[in-house]
Amino acid sequence: MEIIKLFVEFILHIDKHLGEIIKNYGAFTYFILFLIIFAETGFVFTPFLPGDSLLFAAGVFASLGNLNILVLLGLLMLAAILGDTINYWIGHFFGEKIVANPKIPINQEHIEKTNRFFEKHGGKTIILARFVPIVRTFAPFVAGAGQMNYGKFISYNIIGGVAWVLIFTLAGFFFGNIPFVKKNFSVVIIVIILISLIPMMVEVVKHKKTK
Repeated sequence: MEIIKLFVEFILHIDKHLGEIIKNYGAFTYFILFLIIFAETGFVFTPFLPGDSLLFAAGVFASLGNLNILVLLGLLMLAAILGDTINYWIGHFFGEKIVANPKIPINQEHIEKTNRFFEKHGGKTIILARFVPIVRTFAPFVAGAGQMNYGKFISYNIIGGVAWVLIFTLAGFFFGNIPFVKKNFSVVIIVIILISLIPMMVEVVKHKKTK
């Protein structure tokens, strides 16, 4: 429970935590942000890492001059694309073994939700999943395990990764300094998280109705 509280506190006050990271680590912050985005998209056991909210917060700090927006966009796009690529090949070579291993903490429901996304949207799931927390972590893994054509995968991967980073980072860059957003940053982050969860909630409701 303590870990969950710390995680929620980090997400809701991600602006303060990111500010402290920039203050303490300077240019090394780019590498830290790169690692977080890479891990969130690259490993099936780290879907809990902040994605949308971190991109938005990074954009806000870029607008304040603490980070270079062009460097930030380039590195985060690279992190998102490389993360999905690594996840695809992990699924391709080790997917069945990982899912079958009880010692590896993978929620089977997450796999099933991702499979339903693939059934409905096909290869475009790789693009759409970028905007759905948890599903975006499992989509490339499932694509690899399902032997999806790599040529198609990498094209969807690049489109989705570039669009995801651009939309959320630039949203923070252009709207983060609005007085209302500054005063209610935690509320804005909650709204971003809730909006990004809508597609998943819709799928859950449809699945229950089907049952």
